[in-house]
Order: sequence, then C-alpha cells, then structure tokens
Amino acid sequence: MDLNRSPTWPSDDYDYIIVGGGTAGLVVACRLAEVGDYRVLVLEAGGNHIEDPRINIPAGWSAVLGSEVDWNFRTASQDSLNHRKVRHPQGKVLGGSSAINAEAFIAPSKADLDHWGSLGNAGWNWQSMIPYYRKFHTLNVPSDADTKEHLGLEWVDNDFRGSSGPIQASFQGVVQDPLSKAWVQTFKTLEHGLQTDPFSGEAVGGYSNPISVDPETKTRSYAANSYLTAAAGRSNLTVVTNAVVQKIVLEATASGPAKAKGVLVSVQGATHTIATRREVILAAGAFQSPKILELSGIGDPKILEDNNIPVIVENPNVGENLQDHLMTGISFEVIDGVFTGDSLMRHEPEATQGAMQMYTTARAGPLCAGGIGSYAFLPLADTLSPKSKSTALEDILRGLNPDDHDQDRASHEKFVRSVLASQSTSAGSLFMFPAQVNLHSDPDAKDFLQDLMPGSFLSLGVALLHPLSRGSVHINSSDAAKPPVIDPQYLSHPLDVEIMAHYVLFLEKLAATEPLASFLKPDGKRNHPTARHINDLASAKDYVRATAISNNHPACTCAMKPREQGGVVNERLLVHGTANLRVVDASIMPTVPGGNIQTSVYAVAERAADIIKADHQ
Repeated sequence: MDLNRSPTWPSDDYDYIIVGGGTAGLVVACRLAEVGDYRVLVLEAGGNHIEDPRINIPAGWSAVLGSEVDWNFRTASQDSLNHRKVRHPQGKVLGGSSAINAEAFIAPSKADLDHWGSLGNAGWNWQSMIPYYRKFHTLNVPSDADTKEHLGLEWVDNDFRGSSGPIQASFQGVVQDPLSKAWVQTFKTLEHGLQTDPFSGEAVGGYSNPISVDPETKTRSYAANSYLTAAAGRSNLTVVTNAVVQKIVLEATASGPAKAKGVLVSVQGATHTIATRREVILAAGAFQSPKILELSGIGDPKILEDNNIPVIVENPNVGENLQDHLMTGISFEVIDGVFTGDSLMRHEPEATQGAMQMYTTARAGPLCAGGIGSYAFLPLADTLSPKSKSTALEDILRGLNPDDHDQDRASHEKFVRSVLASQSTSAGSLFMFPAQVNLHSDPDAKDFLQDLMPGSFLSLGVALLHPLSRGSVHINSSDAAKPPVIDPQYLSHPLDVEIMAHYVLFLEKLAATEPLASFLKPDGKRNHPTARHINDLASAKDYVRATAISNNHPACTCAMKPREQGGVVNERLLVHGTANLRVVDASIMPTVPGGNIQTSVYAVAERAADIIKADHQ
C-alpha cells in the first residue's frame, strides 16, 4: 500500500477512485484491493493521524471536537430549537468519523432494515444484512464471570456475534464501577431488562453496550487502524491524504447514462485530473457526498444554475431527506464517594495526570472508557403513564397522516407510525454518561463539555431514533472549499418534540428508581435550573427546544430509492442517471436506523464492496 506518496498524476490511472477515506471509504477500498488485479485510489481531505493519542485513547474523543480533525460543521438556524445553530462534528481525518466518535457500538432494529427493502430496494433487508454486521467486527466478551455478571451480559448470543472482523468491540464497565451495574438492575426493576441480543434486531430494554475499543491495547478500534493497517501489504492500494476533491468529471451522453471519467482534485496547492478505468465511488459522508454530486452537475437544476454549474443529471432529490438523531439529557449530582469523569472533563491537572499515568503504565482507568457504556431501547408506549397509556398513544398516532398525497412523505410517516405503535421497536433510546454536560452553553462553544460546574454528576440522556422531521443539505457556492448549507429542520414535525418530551419525562422516573436512585443526591444539583422543573409535557417540550443537540448521526441525503420516490441511488448504489458512479456511505440510507449508526455504516460499506465486485466479475 502506498500511503501519502506523490502520485505521478495525471499519468496514473485507477480502476476505482474512492472519494473519502473515512469509515465507509476505507472499508470499500480495502475490500476491493483484495482483488489483486484492481488498482484502487483513496482521496482523503484530512490528514493521517493514526498515531495521534487524542484519537487512539478511548476517552480522547472530547479533545478532538472542534480541532483540525473535525470539519466542525454547523446547521442553519433551527426555528424549532429556539433559533439555535447546532454543532455537527464530522471526521476530517483518515478514518473519518470512526476516528472521532464516542465509540458507542449499537445495533439497528430489524424493522429499520426491512423498511429499506420495502422502498423498492430488492435484496436489502435484515436477513441479507446480518452477515455484514457480523463480518466487520469481533465482539470481545470479558472472560471472568464476575465482570460478566456485573455488566449483565447474559444476553450475548453467538448466533449474532461477530468473531473475526477487523473492528474490535468490547465492554468498558469494571466491577469497581457501581453505576454500570445499577443501570442494568434499574431497568430490571422497571421490568425493562434486556432479554435478547441487540443484534437479533428485536431487542428492547437496558443493557451494558459494547464500545469500539480493542480490549488488549485499550485503544480506539476504527477504520484506519483496522481495515487500512491490515491492507498495508497491498501494492494495488494508494491512499492520498490532504486531497480535496473539487468535482467528479462526468461525460454526458446523448441517449444513455452519464459516465464518470475521473475526478478533479487539489493536493498541496496543485490541481490534478485523475482518470478511472471502472468507477468513481463517493464516500464523503451525508453532508459532503451530496455536495460533491451538486458540484459535479448532478442535482436540482435550480440549485445548480444558481451556482453556475452545468446540469448533467437532473435530480432534485440530491441533498434532500436529511435525517439525524436529536438528543438531550439531565445531569444529576451523585452522592459522595462515587467516581465520575467530571474532574477529567474540567481538565483538572491532578485528575488528568493520575488518569494518564494509569493508562500509560497499566492500560487501566477512566481513559480506557468511551463516551457511552450503558444504553437502552424503549418503545414509546413504555414511557407513558400506565393509567392513560392507551389513550395517550392513540392521541399521538392521530397526529400522523400517512395518506398524504406526497408518496415519499406518506411512506416515511407510515413507517414511523408503525414504530410508535410497536412494543418491539423503539422510538427513542436512553443512555448514561458518567459526568455532567452543559446543554445551555454558548452556541459558539466547541462541544457540550464547556463551562462545567464543580461537583460530580451522572447524566441521563435520551435520543429520538425515528424522526418525522427531515431536512436538506445543499451547496450555495461552486467553490468546493465552502461548506454546504445544512438545514435538518429539527422538530419541524410537531410530533417529534412531543415524542422526545415523553422520553425526557421518563428520565425522572428512571432517576427515582432503585438501585440507581441510591447513587443520586436527594435534592442535589442539576445541570441547569430548568432541569429541576420538568414535571409535565409542556415543560419537557420547552426543555427539549432549549437543549436538544445532534447525536451526530446525519444520514439519508443520497437515499437508496427509486428516483420517482425520492431516490438518488438504486439498490446497486449507482447514482440514478449514471453508468459508473456510486455512493457507499451513510447518505444512501433511505431512513436513519435506530441507535448510533457507525455499525450500520460499516455493514453498508461491506455490502457495497461485495456489490461492486459482483458487478465486475
């Protein structure tokens, strides 16, 4: 493998040019390079930080937010979030967002993937995708019985567990930490204990979730140090970093689909045109893949013409259908003697030095942990008052109108309605973070860990997994260096804020339930004065509007659907109207899957590689 070599452009040409060396791009590149006859080129806009301790140390994820390895996107002003602009970290680095995320390793639901297939995508469903979820990872279960019992890992099912994949997943909880056990036991008290493996596709309840951390080295396991490192001996793979793609070079034809001839790319101040013999593959993410399509002449004619870009393939669906998970939470002060990560998050010197010494000398301590190790899937009905559950659910469902004349909207609302009514699929999730968060900070702050109060806290969070609100991402300049306009239109559908509010109200019930309640100070401090007054649906809605931020799971902007139903790519991931241009990242998901999406990005990329190989046999 050539990494950061100086290519002899433009004389070099390649079978496959992959735009984006992030999570999906590196998976596809390394799998294609397994075929020795293929010459594969990866172009990554960010740098190579494979030795960067901020990335490799699991708890270092907060240190890279807003740094040079983060695109640091922001949304347009969001009317339903009190006109706030929301931060959107995305990895600008080899490995993409798998290098900077908080490492949560969460499964989607069977309903999510079966819905993909129902939208005209033959062969895309839960059954066909399960092998790819197993293929990309290895789940490492603790060998000692005490740790397994402490974390409640009786749910692990070897039928769904990855055993030989490149990405290493493990569990961050230790027997010395009472909070991880309390989380599991509290959900059992509430009769919401996890009964089946989340990768069975039908799991609900609270559990100790895996994280993408290698249990032997206690380092982040991500696309660059797993897939790419394993491909180091392949001479047919070239990876160039700090390479900004300006556009895809397309050739229009009189009667047939347009053909991708190569890409225009800037490297070290010089611009090159690189030719492809077979395909160009877009893996630039949910914000930048549609941006590059538009810069290349594929998209809504009005948007292209407004930016003086010739229209090559007319498709108004490009950049539409943006979906993301919103999250919020409440921080509760813990009783004396319970260790949390607050002192580390405040960068207190003594705590930081002690944690670093534990990590460097023994690969132990709080720096071995990712952001989230305790998670729960919970159906909407289980957040409602038992006395009025049936009536309340009926009232919520009446807010949907799947018979809308817009076929795409009707299909989306029908699916979300099925989720809201289900007892086996969750409309929202809950999670625990062992430190406080500041959701009322300066909107220009780099993350939610700024200006933290003294004291030790436990944060309980919620996320909206199946939003009805959908937005867009589009260019507003023909300059590839300019960021796109990101407008998720969060909470633009009124039911989204109502659903989130019910989950926020459930947090109060969770915090008051044993054994978790025993670790929280009665009448202790909270993260903000408004967090003390969430006692009805109206106040919970106000809290959501004031505090909700992105869970950083943008998807669906190059949706895999028939063009007339809002699609940008077909079931072979080929861009409609082109012969040899594909998209393989989170943007192709027609609906955002429940839970953190990194597992689904890996699985989609693994399948994409097989599709491409099959199409060129």
